[in-house]
Amino acid sequence: MDDIVSLTRDLIRFRSMHSRPEEIVRCADFVAGWLQRAGLTCRRHLIGGIPSIGVLPGADKAAVLLMSHIDVVDGPPELFEPRESRGRLYGRGALDDKYAVALSMVLARDWLARVREEGGSQADLPFGILITGDEEIGGRNGAQAALAGLRCRFCIALDGGDPKKIVVKEKGILRLKLGATGKAAHGARPWLGENAIEILMADIAKVRRFFRYRPPDYWHRSLNIGRIEGGRSINQVPDHAEALLDIRFTEKDDPEALVARMQRRLRGRLEVLTREGLFMAGPSPYLEILQQAAPQAKLGFAHGASDARHLSAFGIEGVVWGAEGDLSFHSLQEHVSIASVRKLYRQLDAFLTATQRL
Repeated sequence: MDDIVSLTRDLIRFRSMHSRPEEIVRCADFVAGWLQRAGLTCRRHLIGGIPSIGVLPGADKAAVLLMSHIDVVDGPPELFEPRESRGRLYGRGALDDKYAVALSMVLARDWLARVREEGGSQADLPFGILITGDEEIGGRNGAQAALAGLRCRFCIALDGGDPKKIVVKEKGILRLKLGATGKAAHGARPWLGENAIEILMADIAKVRRFFRYRPPDYWHRSLNIGRIEGGRSINQVPDHAEALLDIRFTEKDDPEALVARMQRRLRGRLEVLTREGLFMAGPSPYLEILQQAAPQAKLGFAHGASDARHLSAFGIEGVVWGAEGDLSFHSLQEHVSIASVRKLYRQLDAFLTATQRL
């Protein structure tokens, strides 16, 4: 655990935000150097400026893959100075997702030492690790590109859930831009113009009618109005306004039909910016073994999304799992429970030992 915590602290100090892409590359250099010093052969990729690092037992295959990422969302400088308090490690990426990177690295090092003691080599590892650099922006040049080039039976995305919950489904993402056009006029004579902001507000009210929140599990589509822009001057009737909408949908939704239904009700224009599919896990003997290794963990779902959504495109079964951090992802108090990381290490180790029977 001392090694994992120390390594996580080192990783947190890299400001590996997409606003500073050179820091993501620098962090990847550090990871690769650490792995090589530990005696592990790693493969590096740089696609679209995004680095990925793989440690595999075979040239392009691993029965089990542990996947994590080094990129983080933006944060103030003080979040990149890690600190410990009351059994928690704080800092940007402590929970999302640098503890998982460190855990994967140390687990690979420890297993390599184990198989070498038995006369083996990296080729005898029962798992591989994949560390990517663009999960926070969709994972297309990271996980998606890397998974296309390897064979794997089961993947654990160490990027969600907690020791008591193994995530087997995540919502899809639909990001839209809603635009409204009005007519400019002097602010002293608003009756001569048509206010685009008011048109936009009326359209947003109509969009909201397509979303109803039902507790306790909230497993239905949701809407977040992430940004609104409009107008150029306080004394001018704005002729343009727009809003960015973040919709999360479930397996019960048809995203294209939803957009079409909303558009028919609106005066403004809806534009699809991005669409990311759902993650839905299927049955797997590896999942059964994982449940045996972590008997307290129940199968569940997550409202957020991870790189696990890329698995189905390549026929890879998998789950999302991880340490406890009080849902502090992306917050100013982001942290991970050190005790839960210790527990996760033990249970992953037991799982990997058991998978050797397959």
